Amino acid sequence: MNNPNYHNWNQMQTDTTSTEVGAVASKAFMTQVFGWMSGALIITALASYLFGMVPELTALLYKTFEGRLAGFTTLGWIVMFSPIAFVLLISFGFNRLSFPVLVMAFLAYSAVTGMSLSTIFFRYETGSIASTFLVAAGMFGTMAVMGFITKADLSGFGRILMMGFVGIFIASIVNWFMQSEMMHYIISFVGVAVFTGLTAYDVQKLKQIGAQQTDSASAAKLSIMGALTLYLDFILLFQFLLRLLGSRK
Repeated sequence: MNNPNYHNWNQMQTDTTSTEVGAVASKAFMTQVFGWMSGALIITALASYLFGMVPELTALLYKTFEGRLAGFTTLGWIVMFSPIAFVLLISFGFNRLSFPVLVMAFLAYSAVTGMSLSTIFFRYETGSIASTFLVAAGMFGTMAVMGFITKADLSGFGRILMMGFVGIFIASIVNWFMQSEMMHYIISFVGVAVFTGLTAYDVQKLKQIGAQQTDSASAAKLSIMGALTLYLDFILLFQFLLRLLGSRK
């Protein structure tokens, strides 16, 4: 006779093994994601500092007058819009681009993003930039850990946050014409809340994606996309925090 308890036990063992394999794959995948993200942030920070603080490099991007930003050079305008082009290239070319090309595009993107962010050194005190970066890193790290360990499903929460992101985008365009200081701070507060929450949501989503990866080549390419997602969360969180906490020159 068939023993139903034996079959149930066998099924439980299979499910447990599958769960353990998924957990190992997920951790390995997230290690790659955070590794690429960390490398990109280092490149961004270095590029931002060099092009914001070294006069010879600053002159390549900006026109200055008495130490203040007075305009952009031709290269400066190209750099300002390059990050958008790289994001589109990586996103829409994901399936066609090889892994090495994808890596080079991501690292180049992090460099031009750093160059475009170098304007913050004209607007904020250097010490304020550094302290805000540390605050952003602490908030990001906390929410990343929460997103990784929580058992709660954050998918519904993520949809609300994405709606908030769209609202921020529209409000920012409107305020570009209005130039309202109050609206500026409201957008910044909401931006901090949205990208703090999106960090946890995106980490949980990437953890689930990693658990399903069985092909190493596919996982490697997806880790670049995951790194890009979390990189954007961090950069935007940092920028909104800097608007609130930064000491202006």
